[in-house]
Amino acid sequence: MPGTFELLDHDPSCAARRGRLQTAHGTVETPVFMPVGTQATVKSMSPHEMEELGCEILLGNTYHLNDRPGPDLIERMGGLHQFMGWDRAILTDSGGYQVFSLGSLNKITAEGVSFQSHSDGRNHFIGPRESMEIQRKLGSDIAMVFDECPPYPCDKDYACQAVRRTLDWAAICREAARAEGQLVFGIVQGSVFSDLREECAKALVEMDFDGYAIGGVSVGEPDELILRGVDDTVNHLPAEKPRYLMGVGEMAQMVESVARGVDMFDCVIPTRQARNGTVSTRRGRYPVKAALYKEDTRPLEEGCTCYACRNFTRAYVRHLVNVGEILGLRLITMHNLHCYLDFMKDMRKAIAEERFDVFRRDFHSGYRVVSEEHALNVKENN
Repeated sequence: MPGTFELLDHDPSCAARRGRLQTAHGTVETPVFMPVGTQATVKSMSPHEMEELGCEILLGNTYHLNDRPGPDLIERMGGLHQFMGWDRAILTDSGGYQVFSLGSLNKITAEGVSFQSHSDGRNHFIGPRESMEIQRKLGSDIAMVFDECPPYPCDKDYACQAVRRTLDWAAICREAARAEGQLVFGIVQGSVFSDLREECAKALVEMDFDGYAIGGVSVGEPDELILRGVDDTVNHLPAEKPRYLMGVGEMAQMVESVARGVDMFDCVIPTRQARNGTVSTRRGRYPVKAALYKEDTRPLEEGCTCYACRNFTRAYVRHLVNVGEILGLRLITMHNLHCYLDFMKDMRKAIAEERFDVFRRDFHSGYRVVSEEHALNVKENN
């Protein structure tokens, strides 16, 4: 039954938990990383390839899909699943973050936001009713409420006003028409203010959503404030509902957030960095287009079983990237997504086996944002 969330395991060392969320388009095992398909596609990847990677849920973007090609067209095409050829779960964000970060704002009112499109300057209006209607037409499995995401930094008065609007809009979203089987998640705001996050979380829980998201983090603040935002929120959310940390995708951040009881993540990091020639591994990231990989016969990540690593060398992928061949970016994207999805699978296994503390410690001891191997090689070649 869509909306059923079953908690399967808890790790005794912390708040990490393994769960199973039922959606109208299949089961999602948690903790889960959701690759971002902004424009109804994960960039450079086919749905078949995403299925082969074991992906159970993707994220679609309400703001961008409303801008182009438009929700009415997608609805006429049978909904977002049929339009993009994906028969597994889809979560759509509300468009709120993009309205505030991409659109040229004209006016914020109690009803919503008037703004100009980032693509062609057309005037638009999105409020809670409009956002939910767009998501209904898209037919996603999980719709997010329309919220106000304040920037970092902001003063407490602004954050308080954003919480008030977020709660007012959430109440409207809660009662809006939905697609069949569509779940709706509330979003907790409050910026860096603990009391506002607690207030927002408790008010949303009273509205009884299908799940809850931690919003307003990873918007420019340092890592310690990201995790503090998680701490300030997660303890006020019900254990029996899924918890989604929006826009967070650094591996270290995900490990620490899982340890605090978070179930769901999304981020553009693995695909965006792939397009810049950056390879994700369990030990860190490195730029494969660098000269020191010119004759490197190793796979992108030793021990990895993805298609790219089974068949190609760093030297070949570097060559493709440096001459502008699309295959190079596709191979890195395949690998990075495999790395992320496999990472979540291993976290779920560690929680089930009650050894998440060991997994967490081993990860932190071996991971660097820029791999030590690359740094050492650069040093030796300079």
